[in-house]
Amino acid sequence: CWVVNSCCFLIASSNSFFYEASIKSLVDEMQKAKKLGILGVNFHVGSTKGAEMHTVVEKVESAIKKILELSPEKPFLIIENSAGAGNIIGDTIEEIGEIIDAVGSDRLRVLIDTAHAFESGYDLKSKAGLEDFIEKFDKSIGLDKLVGFHLNDSKTDFNSKRDRHADIGKGFLGLETFKNIINHPKLKDKFGILETPQDEVDWKDQLKILRGMVH
Repeated sequence: CWVVNSCCFLIASSNSFFYEASIKSLVDEMQKAKKLGILGVNFHVGSTKGAEMHTVVEKVESAIKKILELSPEKPFLIIENSAGAGNIIGDTIEEIGEIIDAVGSDRLRVLIDTAHAFESGYDLKSKAGLEDFIEKFDKSIGLDKLVGFHLNDSKTDFNSKRDRHADIGKGFLGLETFKNIINHPKLKDKFGILETPQDEVDWKDQLKILRGMVH
């Protein structure tokens, strides 16, 4: 299961040029995903730029529906959670759930970045916090819509609202967090992708660390 990892798109923008260009770019990524036999394309929704959330959701809903209409049927369009800086959309489960409900398509999925979740205020570090996160996700979105994780440690502390990735075990999340996520019975069928900076540990060694946690 491989995912095309795209960056932040401006599908909430009031600027018509950026709005339409973002839609076109995501359609292009979806077409590439189809040709390569890839599961889907993950993306960040963008920023409200201070606009009312209900207005932004309408623009995002319209953009996503258009992207799906113009894209091949098989790949999923996958929303990735954000770290919560500024007016960025999608740092909470509820916001993502609101967008998914508004679009109403089974082709829309979610990918959770562990660093972003922790930085936006979800305590994945404790077992109780992880259970609470899973429960909220299942209630607001549904675990069937969760495709997997970006497995990243965090250079910034809990609820920092700052997007800074760290190598596995070298940040504020720590090794035990990933052990709990990987082995959780409700998450064991979800895939994981490393998106770490490799500041201290080579990605191959990080994979060995993660694989060694599986039981």
